[in-house]
Amino acid sequence: MALTVLHREAFLAEPHIGALAVQDEQGRGPLTVPVWYHYAPGGEVTFLTDGDSRKAKLIAKAGRFTLLAQRTIPTYRYVSVEGPVISSNPTTVEEMTRIAARYLPEDGVDGYVAQSNLSVLVTFHMRPERWLSADLGTI
Repeated sequence: MALTVLHREAFLAEPHIGALAVQDEQGRGPLTVPVWYHYAPGGEVTFLTDGDSRKAKLIAKAGRFTLLAQRTIPTYRYVSVEGPVISSNPTTVEEMTRIAARYLPEDGVDGYVAQSNLSVLVTFHMRPERWLSADLGTI
C-alpha cells in the first residue's frame, strides 16, 4: 500500500542508507550507488560526494537524480524520490556535520568531520518532484 505524504516524508527523514541513481552514458543502465543523505519533511534532499567522482559528473550532466530509501526487515517499506538538482556548492562543515550526525555515533562525528577533506567535496540539493512509496504491511 502506498504511504501517505506524511508517512513517506517521515520515512525519508529517517537515517537510511540511500541508493542514488543517475542516468549514465548511452548504452548503459543508470549508475546506482549507496549514499548518506539528509532530508527534512517538506525540504530538499541533500547529499555530498567527491566533486571529481563519476557520480558528481553524471548528476551535473543529467541535472537530476533518484534516491531510494528502504527498510528490508518486516515490514518492508520503501520511498523513492526523483527530482531536479536545484543547486550544488562546495561542502561546508555544517553540511558535513549534519549528514554525518545522522549515521555516526555522537562521539564519532567531530573526528569524522575533522579528517574529511572538504576541499574536494560538493553538496547537491534536489527538490523532490516524483514520489513512489509502499509499505507491505505487517508480517
